[in-house]
Amino acid sequence: MLELFFLGSSNAFTPDGRYWSSFLLNGRYLFDAPPTVVPHLKRLSVPVTDIRVIFISHFHGDHFLGLPFLLLDYLHMTPRQEDLHIVGPPGVEKVIEDATELAFPNLSRADSGYQRHYMEVDVNQEQTVDDLRFQAFPMKHGDEGLESFGYRVCLDDKVVAYTGDAEFSEELFALAEGADVLVMDCNYSEGKGPYHVSFAEVPEIRRRLPLSTTIILTHMEAELDVSGLQGVLAAQDFAVFRFP
Repeated sequence: MLELFFLGSSNAFTPDGRYWSSFLLNGRYLFDAPPTVVPHLKRLSVPVTDIRVIFISHFHGDHFLGLPFLLLDYLHMTPRQEDLHIVGPPGVEKVIEDATELAFPNLSRADSGYQRHYMEVDVNQEQTVDDLRFQAFPMKHGDEGLESFGYRVCLDDKVVAYTGDAEFSEELFALAEGADVLVMDCNYSEGKGPYHVSFAEVPEIRRRLPLSTTIILTHMEAELDVSGLQGVLAAQDFAVFRFP
């Protein structure tokens, strides 16, 4: 069974008081770590030490700046013993450790009782982290030179794909191939814009993907009415989606 627990469903501007997009898969795998990741996990009574792997799609603050707070919690509040795996774009270890050191000096060098293992994505092959098979796909997220990746992970006989922040592109369809669930950026509620998928593009994406792939929209600037789109759901803060 798949269980997706959304810790937030909004974009960087948190419109309408909704929180930054992130979700926890089957209680063990965290996709992106916004600044609210620790309080939201605690609010939902999810043990923070249950997280085994964290996938970072790209280095915009609403997608990774919760990590220093999580590492602080592991040191002082909820001691961790099992190793933690962090997957991300090239340079992920330096970015995360430097951000942690900036936020809480000496924390990155503290003896925390566990090891942090960093893995850089390799888009040319399937990779394995903590016995979880996954593949990273480069996503189009503007032309500013920022590397952004989507992830496709395999759990038993189920496949979950996550776009991170992404524009409408052929890369998105390559990522979604064979997925049971596609968690997809849908930033723009009206019209179209740069860097992200818009709601106006969702019908075309739905048409091109098989109905066996459930699409969950997230990273939204407003509530979206998906009632006319078969097999399309809209995430909400703290929503849980389960698929047998």
